[in-house]
Amino acid sequence: MNNGNIICVTNRSLCEGDFFERIEKIASSRVKAVILREKDLSAEEYRNLAEKFTEICKKHKIEAVLHTYTDVAIGLGVKSIHLPLPVFKDLSGEKKSFFEKTGVSCHSVEDALEAEKLGASYITFGHVFATDCKKGLEPRGLSALKKVCEAVKIPVYAIGGINCGNIGLVFENGAGGVCIMSGFMKCENIKDFMEKLNG
Repeated sequence: MNNGNIICVTNRSLCEGDFFERIEKIASSRVKAVILREKDLSAEEYRNLAEKFTEICKKHKIEAVLHTYTDVAIGLGVKSIHLPLPVFKDLSGEKKSFFEKTGVSCHSVEDALEAEKLGASYITFGHVFATDCKKGLEPRGLSALKKVCEAVKIPVYAIGGINCGNIGLVFENGAGGVCIMSGFMKCENIKDFMEKLNG
């Protein structure tokens, strides 16, 4: 159903148990990639976390994607980065050319078109469903997701409140993949969770 296009997005504060043990289990499942999204850290703290994170991903031959901290990614030789749109817009051409794959977070058709024009490899769009990560914020919904998917030629990854019960709906509305945070950070059995996601 999902062509293996499931990306895990990390959040240490939601993680049940040891963070790196969980990353190990996630990386050994059939996820497409793992995005290390830990925006509360200083660049130095993030680099320390990223070093071990990238080692685990490399061991399991899973794509490691760093988030926001472009200088850390360049320093570690990590060629995949995910950025908020304002950060991507301000990124120099020299830094942009270092990365082989750049994902960009978007929240509207206008955002998506701008990210595509600026050279994004893919975008994430959300939050599609209600989620504890965005408590009290109205979800953007499936119709908004569909409009974004129809507006751009690059892959759109839906994010926000996606679970085993609604994953099929985002693919039906044009998403090329999904990003999941809470499910991966909290589930008791990652292998079982992945099997359910894969239908």
